[in-house]
Amino acid sequence: MRLPAAISNLLLEPPPSMAFELSGAGVSVARMGARTELDFRPLKPGVLDISPLKDNVIMPDELAFAVRELAPHSGKSKRRDVALILPDYSSRIAVLDFDNFPSDPKEQESLIKFRLRKSIPFDVESAAISYCVQPAEGKKFDVVVVVAPLEVVSRYEAPFRAGGMNPGLVTTSSLAALNLVEEAGITVVAKVTGHALTVMVLHNHRLKLVRCLEISGTGIAEIAADLYPTFVYIEDSLGAKAERMLLCGFGERLEPARQQFHGELGVDVEALRSPLVAPGENNAGLLGYLRSLARDN
Repeated sequence: MRLPAAISNLLLEPPPSMAFELSGAGVSVARMGARTELDFRPLKPGVLDISPLKDNVIMPDELAFAVRELAPHSGKSKRRDVALILPDYSSRIAVLDFDNFPSDPKEQESLIKFRLRKSIPFDVESAAISYCVQPAEGKKFDVVVVVAPLEVVSRYEAPFRAGGMNPGLVTTSSLAALNLVEEAGITVVAKVTGHALTVMVLHNHRLKLVRCLEISGTGIAEIAADLYPTFVYIEDSLGAKAERMLLCGFGERLEPARQQFHGELGVDVEALRSPLVAPGENNAGLLGYLRSLARDN
């Protein structure tokens, strides 16, 4: 599993011809040629059960069928490289701060695992871990870490491998969607997908906080109850107030949410945007990935 910060390396090589984003609602795909084509296949309810604690693919045949419809097997022996974007709640994402951080990769991973053991409810030693060391700020190092059980990741990858594809890059939806954020000051991103809310805080182009949690309901009041403590954290930790909030996945709730959050929090509230189409619950990561490749913008 790799993070969006590593996506810039792909600019040195031909990007994959396809990228996929998975969600409980379905599978989104971008086919990249002379023009980028977007497509979506819905999944029956219950095909995926998104969680970092158990197998997510409940009906593998249904998922495999949707993948085959979007990307029929070419029949060639050489596998096609693709990018795969997983639901946020299928993994745990954290920003760990260190006073000192070693330069040796083995020491880095060992230190990260030590920090994660107390907070991750599964075996860190048998998990897929990826991390990105952000540029140091003063004497502090902020490290973005994604960790998921290997079984969860491999089950998501399985229908693509069976279809003659190689998921060479695997990331999560919200981290990929950060490529759509043109940061100004302290920015909060709130992204809803199904019954999961992901909240991210950016400051001076650095990711300072990521929270992904199940929400009790999808109404604005339920979302606000989990969202507002983030603004207390910002004032306590950063010593300043958030200046802007970007919303994604709110659908018909967007305008009421925008008005309520603006009135109660006193920040500018806007929808997350993409040059292609409006980012939503099921494609924000995909659109962010395309933006990172400077596709159609």
